[in-house]
This record gives sequence, C-alpha cells and structure tokens, in this order.
Amino acid sequence: MQKVSQRPETIAAIATPHGQGGIGVVRLSGSGLASVAAQLLGKVPEPRRATYASFLDSHGQAMDQGIALFFPAPHSYTGEDVLELQGHGGTAILQMVLQRCLELGARLAQPGEFTQRAFLNNKLDLAQAESVADLIAATTSQAARSAMRSLQGDFSRAVHRLVDELILLRMLVEAMLDFPEEEIDVPDTMQRDTRLSALLTELEKILSLAKQGSLLREGAHIVLVGQPNVGKSSLLNRLSGGDVALVSEFPGTTRDLISQSIQISGVPLHIIDTAGLREAEDTVERMGIARTYGAVNKADAILVLMDASRGKTDPDQKILDELPLEIPRLYIFNKIDLLARPGSMEEHCGECHIYLSAKTGEGIDYLHQKLLSLLGWHQESGIYMARERHVQALMSAKNHLQRAAGEIVRPELCAEELRLAQESLNSITGEFSADDLLGEIFGRFCIGK
Repeated sequence: MQKVSQRPETIAAIATPHGQGGIGVVRLSGSGLASVAAQLLGKVPEPRRATYASFLDSHGQAMDQGIALFFPAPHSYTGEDVLELQGHGGTAILQMVLQRCLELGARLAQPGEFTQRAFLNNKLDLAQAESVADLIAATTSQAARSAMRSLQGDFSRAVHRLVDELILLRMLVEAMLDFPEEEIDVPDTMQRDTRLSALLTELEKILSLAKQGSLLREGAHIVLVGQPNVGKSSLLNRLSGGDVALVSEFPGTTRDLISQSIQISGVPLHIIDTAGLREAEDTVERMGIARTYGAVNKADAILVLMDASRGKTDPDQKILDELPLEIPRLYIFNKIDLLARPGSMEEHCGECHIYLSAKTGEGIDYLHQKLLSLLGWHQESGIYMARERHVQALMSAKNHLQRAAGEIVRPELCAEELRLAQESLNSITGEFSADDLLGEIFGRFCIGK
C-alpha cells in the first residue's frame, strides 16, 4: 500500500524526558527546514554533519548553544526534512528553543507523530513503528533485544515471507477458477495441499515466537488464592524479595488486593495477593472476597495455595470448584518447613503439585520453572517483540488457512479463505489497516518520537 503523509506542515517537540539533564533535544520535521535553520542558527548546517551553533531568538541573541543536525528529505527518520537541536537539558532553555521553533511556523507535534510520518512515508512498516515504542518502554534486557529485532525488521520479514508464499498459493488456486477449461500448468490438489501444509507449519513457528514476544511485552497477571492463613502474603513477599504484604499468624489479615510486579528470567509478572476465601464474617471481608474473584476472572494464571500440613481439605476443594476452568493453575502446598517429610514435586492426576516453603525459600526455583512453563514461555532464540493484536492476527490467519485446507477440493471457497488469511497478515505490517487503528497505535507514543 502506497502511503503518503497527509500533514506536510512542520512539527516540533522536545524529544528528551521532562526535567533537568545534561542534554536536551528539540526535534523538527517538515518541508523547507533549511530556511528555519538559517533563522534559528544563523546558517544552514551541512547535511548529516554535527554542527556547533548558537540557537538564536527573534532578536538574534543566543538562547543556548549546542549541536545542530540537519537531515534533508528523503534521507531522514521521517522521510521529510529533519532538524535536531541538541542543547543543554534545562527545562526553561528547552521551552525557549521550542517556542522559537513555533514562532518560525512549526506547530507542536502530537504523540508519536514523528514515527507516524515515518510510517506514512514508507520509512517503517507498522510492526516496526510499534517496536519503537516497545523499545522505549522495555523493562528487561530480553524485552529490549526483542524490540530491537522487530525494529530492524525481523518480524516484518517473517510476515512478508508468509504473505509472498500465500500470494503464490492464491494465484495457483485462482487460476483454476479463472481458466477452468484451459490447459494450464497448475499443481494438482495434492501438491497444493502440500504447499498449504508447509505454509501452516511456518506460520506456527512465527506464531510461537510472537507469543513469546507478547509475553515479554505484556507480562502476565498471576493471582494467589486460597484459604486464610495458608501463606499467600508470605509467598508474595518471597517472590518479590521484600516485605510487600503484611504477614500475621491471625487468619484474614489481607482484606484487599495487593499487587507487585516482578521478573522471572526476564519475563514481567504481576503477582496479586488476595483475601483468604472462606465464609465471610463481616462486610469488609465480603468485599475483599468479591474483589478476589474479580481478580481471578482477569488472571492469566492462578496459584492455588494450600497448607502442606493439612493436604487438600474440603474447603480447599470448594475453592477449586469455584475457579474458572479455562484459566491455567498450579497447586501450591506451602509450609513444608513444618513437615518431617515434605511431599514430592510431581504431577498428580494431571495436576502439578508444588511443595515449597515461602518462609525458607525451598521450592521457589521449581515454582519459577513451572510458572513460566504454564504461561508458555520457552526461552526461544530470535523472539520478536509482538503485541496482542499481532498474535490475534496470526491466529486469525492460521484459522483461515486451516479452513482453506479443508476446502482444497473446492477452489472458490479455498481462494476466499486464502484471501482472508492474507488480509489478516497484512494488518500486522500496515498494508491493510483501519485509520482508527493507526490513530490508537501512534497516540500511545511519547511526544517527540
């Protein structure tokens, strides 16, 4: 899809974080920035060369001095003329320089507008543009590396390979519809089926990597549930490495949700401690229990805690019966430090039983392993930083390809499913995207990027 910027006017913004710093950057993008540079700097910097200059006000007086970088179109980040002014990082100084840019005809940029222009001018596809924001927001080294792979185009190239093969397959299938009576050289049904099967296999690999990347970006919400006084708050403290939740020997200490973000092997997890589940004794406790079930219904995984000294009791089973079946769970038997012979960490009738001590830390490493496995984390190499919409698009394409495989002997139905699969894949890179989707994506960027 040919994309052309619909906003040719010059935009300007402070590109560095708010507050004081050693260096502050004001960025401009638009057309005819050479004349702006001449008035602002007293000269036009040599293209793509660092130029030391004073930043001048309307009276020709220096507001600041620093480095100016001029990138004439189309060889710039946005594909337009770009001027970057790197001066001192004081709030007042940066505001003065920005105001001078506005006086010279620029307008204040919207969040993400520089990257949006790069997308509209074919400098980046949509997946790469999103990875810019993901790289900035990365909280772990793994997330940053994955975002960089996507920014460099690894994810987009993988999607384009799928699309190229899909286009070829569509051409072969639709040739039978367009020329049913011609003697054209097209593969028979078995050959088309083989090609479609190979395409599905490759899509599955990319989907697996995208799911890993989505987990790195989005993290997962893990909810701790169980009867009062089974050690949920102690486990939260152990996982977080600090005294996040109040721990007491008296049941029912936790009345509200307590959330703490942690990382396991570079994967961000949001652990939520909840009120103990039992017959509520007062209004406040009932409210806490209601919030517990609200958190459970939004969870990506549930850790069900039980007291190892008692085993699974009838109240425990009642709690289990009330949990959503579709949400994966682990069964945690806590307080093994009180047992003479702790239970083994193994599968019981398809259930993963983990015996640990939140007090001493025994069994916590095993819990880390099983929790990541439950979430589908495999630590594969070459992970792309993907968003939930990318995963959904890949899953949609997979479903359409599977339906196409079922209609391989009916070319007209097969061709339509292949078309829909291609449409889903194209939405990832922006070859086919609704305007409201683009607005939502770029609106989440910081100003100046």
